[in-house]
Amino acid sequence: MKVLVINAGSSSLKYQLIETESEKVLAKGLCERIGLEGSKLTHSPEGKEKYVEEKPMPTHKTAVQMVLDALVDEEHGVIADINDISAVGHRVLHGGQYYSDSVVVNDDVKKVIKDCFPLGPLHNPANLIGIEACEDAMAGTPQVAVFDTAFGQSMEPKAYMYAIPYKYYEKYSIRKYGFHGTSHKFVSGRAIKFGELDNSNCKVIVCHLGNGASISASVGGKCVDTSMGLTPLEGLIMGTRSGDIDPAVVQYIANNENLSVDEVLNILNKESGVLGISGVSSDFRDLSAAAQEGNKRAQIALDAFIYRVAKYVGSYVAAMNGVDAIAFTGGIGENDCDTRYKICQYLGYLGIKIDEEKNKERGKEIYISTPDSNVKVMVIPTNEELAIARETLDLVK
Repeated sequence: MKVLVINAGSSSLKYQLIETESEKVLAKGLCERIGLEGSKLTHSPEGKEKYVEEKPMPTHKTAVQMVLDALVDEEHGVIADINDISAVGHRVLHGGQYYSDSVVVNDDVKKVIKDCFPLGPLHNPANLIGIEACEDAMAGTPQVAVFDTAFGQSMEPKAYMYAIPYKYYEKYSIRKYGFHGTSHKFVSGRAIKFGELDNSNCKVIVCHLGNGASISASVGGKCVDTSMGLTPLEGLIMGTRSGDIDPAVVQYIANNENLSVDEVLNILNKESGVLGISGVSSDFRDLSAAAQEGNKRAQIALDAFIYRVAKYVGSYVAAMNGVDAIAFTGGIGENDCDTRYKICQYLGYLGIKIDEEKNKERGKEIYISTPDSNVKVMVIPTNEELAIARETLDLVK
């Protein structure tokens, strides 16, 4: 079977066409600036030259049709007919409390996605538009919604409840949901297999570290806690997101800067994190270069990020009363050996020992702990598109 994986944003659409038997990526690409001037399609077919088409894309429906046309094109296509695509898997940010697993899209599912617009105002509307655009262009082809929040639905109330008046949970479903769920589920599952752990009760912590960063704790592959909350703003310090702060900071900045709550939250989402601390960049490579040149604020930003990751790992070890494996993933987790090493230096009390030579490896599945380490520490490259394709296949095969 061939599954088309779609990740629709407000003005973009990423895609991969995956052959599920071999799990080979036949083609991938990106539609940029949908509904804006300068829109273009970048299409990369396996074994062929990359193809770029600059053409107006007034709607996501236009973008989807351009993707389908590229996939069947005689010169740079990879399939003979659109009917060769058996199903479409869509990344959907928020499923609220309604869905703990992926689901074949129907009218009820679309209503839930719409009902969750207030919880995911930037992503859910675009996700629904992407689904409906594919329905229009590929009538009869099954569409599957893979929810980013589904992994966190196995958390118990003690982990997901906020200590605010209960009526707000009842009225508005305000609670911790967690994000990066597709990645956490994929990596924790792979860590269990790679580490030859007991699938029923193994304790795994996944550190998904990138410009957006989160940590999850799972027992037997089921999430028991995760660092992101009602929105992706909670948790770790990130590229531009503040992560955990005293809620009174919002009021304090708003009052002193004469800003609205929405304006302060925009600052916390887009101008904070390591960018806000350093004043240099949200890119950790830029921060490392600046720190090496003696920039103190860049070094503080890096140190704060590493410290916060280690704190969360420690708290999840306590929550699970132990840990069998820690897996690093994401752009930083897979490639920044110095950050991995410094995080693990905080965890010596767990009996963790890092093989410094193996830790120099980048972007590959590998143990970075020594054979006598009490906890298995590994790097597991994430693959959210493959995870979505697998979930889609399980529902439609």
